[in-house]
Amino acid sequence: MARKKPAKERRRSAGPLSELLRVPEGERVSLSSYDAGGTPGFPTGPPPLKVAGLAATALMGERLAGLQERLYAASTAGDRRRLLLVLQGMDTSGKGGTVKHVIGLFNPSGCRIKAFKAPTAEERNHPFLWRIMKELPRPGEIGIFDRSQYEDVLIARVRELVPREEIGRRYGQINRFEKTLAEDGVTVVKVFLHLSYEEQRRRLLKRLDNPDKHWKFTTVDIDERALWPAYQEAYELALERCSTEAAPWFVVPADRKWYRNWAVSKLLLEHLEALDPRYPRADFDVAECRKRLLSR
Repeated sequence: MARKKPAKERRRSAGPLSELLRVPEGERVSLSSYDAGGTPGFPTGPPPLKVAGLAATALMGERLAGLQERLYAASTAGDRRRLLLVLQGMDTSGKGGTVKHVIGLFNPSGCRIKAFKAPTAEERNHPFLWRIMKELPRPGEIGIFDRSQYEDVLIARVRELVPREEIGRRYGQINRFEKTLAEDGVTVVKVFLHLSYEEQRRRLLKRLDNPDKHWKFTTVDIDERALWPAYQEAYELALERCSTEAAPWFVVPADRKWYRNWAVSKLLLEHLEALDPRYPRADFDVAECRKRLLSR
């Protein structure tokens, strides 16, 4: 029997990016073993990596748009498949930037984007998955969640908003929910944008140094940094307990914005290519319709 490669060795191996970045099911997760400034899976060599990364991401745009169109077209013939991208990460990790730069490669009319904030009074009166289910993509669509159901095992755990026993039950509820989605034709791509403590400080300082970015800064951002170890532990538990065959987690290094955008684009491309949606066949006589048009 072949020896199972340790996580670090697998991350250095060649292969599809989805395999390199995937959190293995059932394994313990230590975020300190992941390099937030790394570029796993990206080809090395000239020109400078950032230049090459920007160019490679742009080149994927046409292929992504074509696959999106085919996915939407297939839904008009009854294909129920769709894709849901879940973005999680610490503040300034680039969830909004990913939406802007990666989802911008798609036709916005076929995307359903939702940024989840603190739950409203109405949402708190329902089970925690209620507000998530309302925003799921429809057949043929690409859904993007900026934060998600995982807030209810992350901030809820760190801030002790609910009892730990309830948090423990939620991991299983999330897994069952995502398995149901997969069985209904939803490809769930869960991405943790892995940012380093030092890079977050640099990004927050840039916001302070630019008056045009002050609206993106609050003093709470500084207070939250004091809870960094607790958040890292909460993320490790979520990655460990909720990376499943039906809906695996992918850890994307996020210190380099260009790599973050390339990696998320590449993950989406690999998943859409695996779906391989097809344009539906015409349900009318093409030759007859052509003949009628030419006669008028």
